[in-house]
Amino acid sequence: MKLTDQLTDYINAAFTGIWIQTSEQDEAEREIVQHARQQRWKLAVWDLANGLRLPGNPDGQRQDSSAADPLAALRSLPALAERNGTALLVLHNFHRVLNNPEVIQTTFAQLVAGKQQRTFLVVLSPTVQIPLELEKLFVVLEHSLPDREQLERIARELTADSAEDLPQGDNLQRVLDAAAGLTRYEAEGAFALSLTRQNALRPECIWELKAQTLRKNNLLTLHRGGERFDSLGGLANLKDFCGRALRPGKPVKPRGVLLLGVPGTGKSCFARALGNETGRPTLLLDLGSLMGSLVGQTECAV
Repeated sequence: MKLTDQLTDYINAAFTGIWIQTSEQDEAEREIVQHARQQRWKLAVWDLANGLRLPGNPDGQRQDSSAADPLAALRSLPALAERNGTALLVLHNFHRVLNNPEVIQTTFAQLVAGKQQRTFLVVLSPTVQIPLELEKLFVVLEHSLPDREQLERIARELTADSAEDLPQGDNLQRVLDAAAGLTRYEAEGAFALSLTRQNALRPECIWELKAQTLRKNNLLTLHRGGERFDSLGGLANLKDFCGRALRPGKPVKPRGVLLLGVPGTGKSCFARALGNETGRPTLLLDLGSLMGSLVGQTECAV
């Protein structure tokens, strides 16, 4: 279900606190602003850098220079309310200011009063950090990352002037597979990098960007070796099965294969070669990095 459809349902049901977990706050705001215009809801947006603003105003900028204060923004919400109307206050990264008892109490009061006033607080944040006092007053929604259709639209827009730069058939599917899980901003950047380097969209540049993301958590690494099936003896049935199961364009997505065996039988080598054979990435997890060096340290992190 689309974010705007979920938002409409919860607002119609008078859930006054809506927490939207998103890695694309600007895109989520754009969707909400556009939807609010269609529904004729009044809407204001707040963040620490710009304060309170009313999207769609002729000046399009800040409403009140003092409203960079979260308390001032919260207290301005009743002024947006109209008889038989709906008003939304969209708050960016509001979890950063919810360590203040006065902000928590004011938020609580506005959420309770919103039932009668038809006023709603909509938080946009990459994480869900709701204080215990407000936990029962918020519902949590998820803003989905772009799907294959949206990623393909981004790719076509970037190659509109040079259609030959856009791959076709299975090659396009491999590019879209590689871009899955990226935000719109990341996808545009990865596609632009590929066009700059190779004058075409190639999955290799996209995986390079993903590899940089993996380095930030120090748990997963992207294998970049050149192993192929012809360098690995035996396992003919497994090679044939996995090659057919992972072929691009299959209507049923593969569920995976679990390889069990004693050390030295070729499990890891097969996985690395399989990635290169099918044009898919091979991710390596260092189990040692999940374990603490002291007794009980690993369990404390769970």
